[in-house]
Amino acid sequence: MKLSLIYPSWPKLERQTEFHLPPHGPVVFAAEVPPEVDLAFTDENLQDVDCEEATDLVAMSVMLTSQLPRAFAIADRFRARRVPVIFGGIATMLHPEEVALHADSIFLGEVEGRFASVLEDVKEGRLKPRYDYMGNPPDVALVGTARRSILKRELYNYRGTQMLDLVHASRGCKFNCFPCCTGYLGGRRFRPRPIPKVIEEMASIPNNRLFIVDNSLAQDRAWLVDLFTAMAPLKKKWVSHPILDDDEILDLAAEAGAWYVYQAVFDTSEFIRNRIRRLKDRGIAVEATVILGTDDQDEDAIKRLVDFLLEIKLDVAEFTVMTPFPHSPIREQLEAEGRILSNDWREYTCDKVVFRPRRMSPEKLQEMYFYAWDTFYQGSGHALKMADVFKAVVRREMEDGTYRRYQPSPARTFARDKS
Repeated sequence: MKLSLIYPSWPKLERQTEFHLPPHGPVVFAAEVPPEVDLAFTDENLQDVDCEEATDLVAMSVMLTSQLPRAFAIADRFRARRVPVIFGGIATMLHPEEVALHADSIFLGEVEGRFASVLEDVKEGRLKPRYDYMGNPPDVALVGTARRSILKRELYNYRGTQMLDLVHASRGCKFNCFPCCTGYLGGRRFRPRPIPKVIEEMASIPNNRLFIVDNSLAQDRAWLVDLFTAMAPLKKKWVSHPILDDDEILDLAAEAGAWYVYQAVFDTSEFIRNRIRRLKDRGIAVEATVILGTDDQDEDAIKRLVDFLLEIKLDVAEFTVMTPFPHSPIREQLEAEGRILSNDWREYTCDKVVFRPRRMSPEKLQEMYFYAWDTFYQGSGHALKMADVFKAVVRREMEDGTYRRYQPSPARTFARDKS
């Protein structure tokens, strides 16, 4: 059997430097595909999709809502040739009824221990329209090492700099943050993977630079002590979402190779100032993740927030427009208040206003999105600030003997068929 695994392209944030990380969902899924299956992977952000190829099953791995329109176009092409198409991934779980209109089957929930039966159904000609495991996650101990061998690794670098490999140490999140869908997708119970399995996977990744994609590294203090202690001998350099703001934990994170942290910055308080200072004091760079358009913000509040980021000398910042994704707490609120302006998923890219803000017009919020990017990066630009962050990690790698020179990928010239 031949299985074609496709990761559709999507429009990138306007103003942000375009770069491409090795995708995580497809390699996690691929680990559940038996070795006797001929598996071919295409990341359409970097490769062409051949909608005429001979294959027995197409699996669409769709992470983002904004990927859906392109995913539907690809799926429709294959289905017109009577090639069966199954969808999975985060966006599939958030939009199951709409996805089902473009699929022969949809897979909802986590895949571990469950996909072999789907392939058996394909072989027997009895593919079900829906495999639904939402709310019924498998034992997290079943999560094994992702199958990164499907990636064309030479594609994932930026100007000769190897991009980060993604890995996860836990699933689920006990927090229920207003813009986030994780509580719906993975449950609100923290589910850590066994630490020996996490370390085994990290050690198997040839890349020295990792992105730990857990929603939060602030859920279980004792587990973090054990995790960071076990990670330190690997000498990996890693990025993560927020780390528990605790002296011992931050010290251990730095010793374990914490390189920089995505830190939500939502106000100009001393709490935020001190939290960022404590990271930077330990040599951990900070990329602020800043949501624009919350109900407490007006134009002046956004300007003060940008001034604050400059004042505290943040390394990098990523500005996004608050976006009401399905099954997030903010979506429920805005729907109840009649403030959703668009359900065109092509606009759900976090750089377009698709709702009515409380304290400014949609047009003004769109203007403030560009103001934030242009003001914060005035005189340098996103690419230069990111270059400084990468220079810092190269220095650390050279100091501990883990630096490797990466060769840039060959020039890419391809024209995607967007029909």
